[in-house]
Formats: sequence, C-alpha cells, structure tokens
Amino acid sequence: MQPAFDVEHSDGHRVSHAEAAAVNLANWDDRVPIHERHYDGLRLLSADPTALTDVVRRDLPVLAELLGAAPGDPRPLAGRSLAHLQCHLGTDTVSLARAGASVIGLDFSRAALDVAARLSEACGVEARWVESDVLDAAAAIGTTVDVVYTSIGTICWFQDLARWASQIAQLLVPGGLLYFRDAHPAMLALDDADASELRLVHRYFEDGTALEWIDDSTYTGGDERVAHPRTLEWPHSVAEIVTALLDAGLRIVALREGTVLEWSALPSMVAVDGGFALPEAERLRVPASLTVAAVRP
Repeated sequence: MQPAFDVEHSDGHRVSHAEAAAVNLANWDDRVPIHERHYDGLRLLSADPTALTDVVRRDLPVLAELLGAAPGDPRPLAGRSLAHLQCHLGTDTVSLARAGASVIGLDFSRAALDVAARLSEACGVEARWVESDVLDAAAAIGTTVDVVYTSIGTICWFQDLARWASQIAQLLVPGGLLYFRDAHPAMLALDDADASELRLVHRYFEDGTALEWIDDSTYTGGDERVAHPRTLEWPHSVAEIVTALLDAGLRIVALREGTVLEWSALPSMVAVDGGFALPEAERLRVPASLTVAAVRP
C-alpha cells in the first residue's frame, strides 16, 4: 500500500475478488511505464553486477539467520529455489537471484513481467516469470520451492488471506520457509494526511469490505499520472495474518516488528538509513513494519 497525502478515499465497499483484481490491475499496468522510467533499481542492477535493492539488502540477514546460513555470507540463498510473489518489475527478484537463489517471479501484470524479463536478461540472471493472480499461485507456478518470499505492499490488494496462505503452503516443500515483510497494520491505520499527531483514521480489522482510493499519482513521485486512479484495498490485522498461516498448516518461526519502512507512509516520517521512520521522539510509539516467517512441517 502506498497512500498519498492528498487522495480521496472511502470505506465499506463490497466487491468480488475478480472485480477488485481488474480494478487494481488497470492501475498497476498504468504504473509500469512510469516505474520503468523512474526506478533507480533498474539502472543500478543493470550497471553493477554486485548491486542489490535496499529491500533485499534489508531482508537478507534475516533470511540468512532463518535458513542457518553463515553470518555475512553474500549468497545465503545458494542452492535454494525461491518463488517471489507479487514481484512487480523484478528488481527484488533479480537481487534474490544474486544472493544465490534459483528464482521464479510471479505477478498479475504482464506489462510488469515484460520489464522484469528485460531486466534479468540485461543482468545475465536466469529467472522464470509467471503471470498469475497471487491467489492462484500454486497452480500457475506448478512446482514446489524451498522459499516463498513476499515483501512490501502485497496483502492489501486482496481480501482472502486464507486462500493466500493456502497457496503458500502448497508451494513450499516440507521444511520450506515463507518470508513475509510489509508495512505494519497499525501503521496503515494511522492518519496519512495530517502530520500534527498520530491518529487512527482507517480500519485496523478486516470486515469483508474494501477501502477505495482515488489517487492518480504513484510512489515514484514526479508529475506523471495514471489513467486509472481507482484502487481497492483491504486492511489485515496481525492476528488475521498469523492465523491464516497457522490454519494453512504452517508453523510460525519468527514474528518481528520494526521502525523503518521503504516509503514514507505518513507525512511526518523522515529519511533514515534503509528508508523512512517516524521522528525520533515518536519512533517507539507505533511499529512501522511487520515480518513473519513460517515453515511448512
């Protein structure tokens, strides 16, 4: 989720998954050419064979720890197969490949995957790109993997977390690891238009209805606008996320909360090493990120 500070929004919309997916896909397809022009990661990865995205650089030490890799190992995913769900332009996917993984990137946008394929070719990185709704990921990918990775701006785009968790369980080999990191649900419930105080204005709990946003901007900034500004999103609480994974038969092995995000989710956030955080005086009042790791028994 990438809320802006001057958008229209309303709550309580009852829509089918198919309707929401079509609305959101139109918006994300519009973002692709804008993001391709403005993503620094595309140029950095192509120019430097050792480069990684900030997202993956942040996640790798935790992945290494969870997988039992040696501390400081630059390729902690070596010898492991990995499915990156909702991969968008593939910058994180290519970075994960550089960390040693045999990668599959899945996204619902064909346009995004075309950019990802060009990126992996330019980087000399072998990757498989799969076009699919994430809620149909297991059948679309058609094989099991050692690691399922999904990070930053993912689960807000659909309502059915039980089906999402089921796809992950089907994708993982026995002993395989899910790594999930995203904005913390508490952070997403705060007022994203007023920087004067931390104030709850959005739902924390999912009730079956969507939050509608009308926003023709995109998080790369600048003046470029999308033709389809409407998106539909769902809040998901920490308990809902964890329970969905447990109900799918997975075993939770880590749950962590952090103070830094890769984007400025609130107007009061300030630039820090690795992204954005609340001002120091408020930083410990509310978590900014949530990481959950789970294993298939």
